[in-house]
Amino acid sequence: MGALSVFDMLKVGVGPSSSHTLGPWRAVQRWLGELPAALASRGGLEAVDRVQVHLYGSLALTGIGHATDQAICLALLGYDPQTIDVSRIPALVDRLRDERVVSLVPGRPIPFDPAVDILVHADQRLPGHANGMTCSASGGDGLSRDDTYYSVGGGFVLGDSDLSGEEGDGPSLPHPTHTPDSLLAQCRAKGCGIAELVRSNELAWRTPDEVDRGLDTIWDVMLQAAFRGCHTEGVLPGGLGVHRRAAPLARHLLGGEDADTPEAWLALIRNGDYGFGEVLRWISAFAVAVNEENANLGRVVTAPTNGAAGVVPAVLLYLVCLAEQPLTDAPRRPAVGVGDTRSAIHRFLLVAGEVGTLFKKGATISAAVGGCMAEVGVSSAMAAAALTEALGGSVGQALMAAEIAMEHHLGMTCDPVGGLVQVPCIERNTMGAVKAINAAELALASNPADARVSLDQVIETMRDTAESMSDRYKETSLGGLAVNVSVRIPEC
Repeated sequence: MGALSVFDMLKVGVGPSSSHTLGPWRAVQRWLGELPAALASRGGLEAVDRVQVHLYGSLALTGIGHATDQAICLALLGYDPQTIDVSRIPALVDRLRDERVVSLVPGRPIPFDPAVDILVHADQRLPGHANGMTCSASGGDGLSRDDTYYSVGGGFVLGDSDLSGEEGDGPSLPHPTHTPDSLLAQCRAKGCGIAELVRSNELAWRTPDEVDRGLDTIWDVMLQAAFRGCHTEGVLPGGLGVHRRAAPLARHLLGGEDADTPEAWLALIRNGDYGFGEVLRWISAFAVAVNEENANLGRVVTAPTNGAAGVVPAVLLYLVCLAEQPLTDAPRRPAVGVGDTRSAIHRFLLVAGEVGTLFKKGATISAAVGGCMAEVGVSSAMAAAALTEALGGSVGQALMAAEIAMEHHLGMTCDPVGGLVQVPCIERNTMGAVKAINAAELALASNPADARVSLDQVIETMRDTAESMSDRYKETSLGGLAVNVSVRIPEC
C-alpha cells in the first residue's frame, strides 16, 4: 500500500457511516468523473438516458439504515459531503423521490427513481470486498456500461482496477513508516516524537500553512459536532426511537450555565470543578454528542470511520478541558495551558491519524471486514497513543497505549440493530474513549521494555481475528444484538 496522510484517516464527511454513506457518495462522484472519458467515443454523458446503482454484500444488507441510498441520491444531484448544508439533506432527497430526475449534463434531465434505480442485492456479494456496488449507465444504440467500486472503510473507495494497488504509491516521504516498529525506529533515529515525524512527512503533500489549516478544520468540525450534539434534543431518525442523551447530560454537568459559542462553552467546561464521576460523564457526553450528530446525518470527521467518530474528539476534548498532568507532585495542573491549546490539538491529531494509518496498512478499518474492532477499536488505539504523547509520554509509551486499547477490543462484533448506526454504536464510542484514556494512563505508568505484547503483534492478531470472524458480525445485522433485540423499523 502506498503512503497515507493523516488527512486520509481524518476526513470531513456526513454521517452516519464512512463505509456506507461517505464511501458510496465518493464512489458515485468518482464514477461521474470517469464516465465522460469512458464514453467519449459514444457521445459522452449526453448519450446517457438512464443510470442505476446496484448494492451488494454489506451495502445491501444494512445500506438503507446507513443512508447509502441517500448518499447516492445526493452524489447524483451534484452535492459534496464536505460542503453540503446538512440541514437540507432530507428535503433534497425527498424532492428527488418526488421528481425522479437527475441531470448528469446541465439542462438535460434523465429519469432516476431511487425506489427503482437503486437496486439492493442482499443475497449477493462481489468478490473484491464486502461493500461492493456497481454503477450502470445506458442509452440509445445499445449503450451500456457498468463500473464496480468498493467502499473499503473510512471513506476510501477502490475500483476493480485498484484492488491490487489501492491508493497508489503517493509521494516519497522523508520518514516512511509501515509498521509500529518502523515508526519507533524512525522516531529514535530522528530523536523526535511521533507528531514531529508525522508533520515532516505531511510536508510531502502540502505546505506548512496547509497542514495547519487542515488540522484546524478537522478540530473545528469535531468541536462543532460536539457542541451541536450537546445542544440538540429529540429522537434520532430511523425508527428505533433512540432519544438523544448528550444535551441533557451536558446541561446537568454545567449546572444550568451555558454559552452561545463552542469556544465559550469549552471555557465553561474547563473552569468547572469536577469529581471522577463527573469527568467520566463529560467524556461520555462528548462521545455521545458527536455520534448522535453522526446518526442524524450531521457533519463529522471520520476517525478513522463515522461509526467511531466520537472517540477521538471525546479524548481530545478531555485533553483540552479536563486532563491533568500525570505522574507529577501535587498540586496537579491542567495538561494543556490555554495558550498552548492549538499546538496541543495539532500534535494530538497528527499522532492519532498516523496510528490509524498503521491499522489500515496492517489490518483493516472496515467493519464489513473486521467488525467493530476495526472501527471503535482502532479509534480507541488512535486516541490512546495521541493522549499519551500529549501528556508527555515517549514514543514507546504511545505505541504501548495503542496496543493496550486495541488488545481489549479484539473480536468486537459489528451488529447494528435495524442496520442503523445507533445501537450499540453510540454507547460503544463512550467505552472506546474511556478505554483510550485508561490505556494512556497505564502506559504512562509503565516501561514499554517490560511489555509482553507489541502493537505490531496486536495488529497482526487483529487481522487474523478479522479473517476468522463470522460474516454475521461484520456490519450485516445478521447476528448479535441485531437479531436478539426485537425492533420494527417502519417502511420508508
